[in-house]
Amino acid sequence: MDLVRQMTQGDLTVEQICRRIRISRQTAYKWRERYRRGRLAGLKDQSRRPLFIGVQTSTQWLRRVRRSRQRRPTWGARKLRHKLVHRWGRPGVPAVATINRWLKSWGLSHGKRRRLPGPEIARRAARAPRRCHDVWTVDFKGWYRTGNGTRVEPLTVRDLKSRYGLELALLPSQELRLVQRAFKKLFKREGYPKRIRCDNGRPFGGGGGTGLTRLSAWWIKLGIQVEFITPGRPCENGAHEQFHRVYKAEVARNPESTTAAQRRRTDEWLRDYNNKRPHEGLQMKTPAQVFRKNRQKRSRKQGPWKYPKGWTARWVKGNGEINWQGKRRFVGEAFVREYVGLKPMGPGRWRVYFGPIVVGDLCKKEVGRIRMAKYTPGR
Repeated sequence: MDLVRQMTQGDLTVEQICRRIRISRQTAYKWRERYRRGRLAGLKDQSRRPLFIGVQTSTQWLRRVRRSRQRRPTWGARKLRHKLVHRWGRPGVPAVATINRWLKSWGLSHGKRRRLPGPEIARRAARAPRRCHDVWTVDFKGWYRTGNGTRVEPLTVRDLKSRYGLELALLPSQELRLVQRAFKKLFKREGYPKRIRCDNGRPFGGGGGTGLTRLSAWWIKLGIQVEFITPGRPCENGAHEQFHRVYKAEVARNPESTTAAQRRRTDEWLRDYNNKRPHEGLQMKTPAQVFRKNRQKRSRKQGPWKYPKGWTARWVKGNGEINWQGKRRFVGEAFVREYVGLKPMGPGRWRVYFGPIVVGDLCKKEVGRIRMAKYTPGR
């Protein structure tokens, strides 16, 4: 109103008034015009709703949608629209998005229930090895085909301290039983490491909070610590990537005609890499000159997990669920056919463990999956 009064008096120009109030001239003329049309009522806040809506749902269709939802309270927008089309025909039936929007405005939409987060745990930061077999690095080099078209998946395992190539197995796939069988042969021949460092992809890492799969959970069961690199940062396992580059340039780029011939050539190359190829990171020594045999020939953990007194152990079924107080609760497919421990944390709340690993929190009032733990990169 003060703006309109100053413009009406004419003591100052419109430009001077706008500069003092810090508005544009278009805005000043707009308010003066609204005052001319409606006086004080014209200066009140007005609705931003458009004057004309090209496609607007009719009141009749809204009544039909509401009645259909009241008859079928568990049906969603897609089923309701299908029912309306079947009864009234396709012309004029609201779209699925429109029905969803109206259901939300009426408070009749179920929506997705937000699941509360589980415990947040910082992983132990990756540590440099002090001696051989402190850390093994494992990965799958990208697949390629032999001369006859057979696909092979090279599984590579190295000792990080000595850069010694422990295994380079050409597998037909990354199937769990094949990878597990290869590691069983390797453990029998080379013993067990303290830690295994790997990336977050299958079959080593999973998408759950713990990041474990059945393979990496099996390593933990054997008493081996698992170190995951930070997602999107393969440089944290750079020495292993260099191993892959050399193998690709010298062997995989020009493969043999058969898988058997390629395996023989790969074995010969690995022996040459370990015994004859000097490594700059080892002061031009060969990996075999630094490598030492492993004294840990037996796994540190065998048999089912034993949890402290007062905890409750539960068997994980083939679908990753446990039975708890008459309900099924999902804890993770990584722990299938293993026991998890439930530690009481308070009334109606338990913390779920897989051996020393925190899996998440189980709450009595909730259903479905547990509150999965979130593991953040260590520092």
